[in-house]
Amino acid sequence: MALPPIVSATLQSAVLAGTSNILAQCLTAYQTDKPLVFDLVPIFQFVLYAFLNVPPNFLWQEFLESTFPAYYVAPTRAAVKSAAANDEKELDKEAKEGKLVEPKLNIKNTIIKLILDQTIGAAVNTFIFSLFIHSIQAAMPRPLGTALSNPDKSLQYLLSRGAIDYGKVNWNVVVANSKREFIPIVVAGWKLWPFVSLINFAFVKSIEGRNLVASVAGVAWGIYMSLVAAQG
Repeated sequence: MALPPIVSATLQSAVLAGTSNILAQCLTAYQTDKPLVFDLVPIFQFVLYAFLNVPPNFLWQEFLESTFPAYYVAPTRAAVKSAAANDEKELDKEAKEGKLVEPKLNIKNTIIKLILDQTIGAAVNTFIFSLFIHSIQAAMPRPLGTALSNPDKSLQYLLSRGAIDYGKVNWNVVVANSKREFIPIVVAGWKLWPFVSLINFAFVKSIEGRNLVASVAGVAWGIYMSLVAAQG
């Protein structure tokens, strides 16, 4: 039985989110010339964020598409030519062959969706990500003297009681950090996401397909965000 589109999109994005963090750890090990040992804690954090973030974003994309449809139906050139010539026989033939009308890109709607997605969508996503990552890092402080870069140790930590304790979070600090990095992250995102959104809105018709394109592009973005989170 096929999964609902929103569920399959979430699972797909969660896998790619974990992949992006793994690749970021590989890149960090290469840049610092240190042995590569995977830390499962940030991988868990990024996968968890995908599960929380993808469903509302999926609904956001559905809202944009339903409010500003990408395509409208218009007569084909052949149908217009036949109609102008009052050629009923040719029109009947085109009707049987399904060539009377065709979908055409609504440029105005595409521009509106692009602007909304890269302003409201980008702002909300950026701030929520920062709030999430700073708060969960504060809720999961690393025990001193514990080599959590060791997979066994990080797994043991993840499975331990009280691994996530939001009572330890100083929300004033979390909000302050999120505000501080908001503009740099949004500006960095504008170097990638407008192009991804334009491709999605102009050429990809299904929300599931758009999520796939965004998730693949999100691997590169996830690497960048993983490096930002590691510095935080």
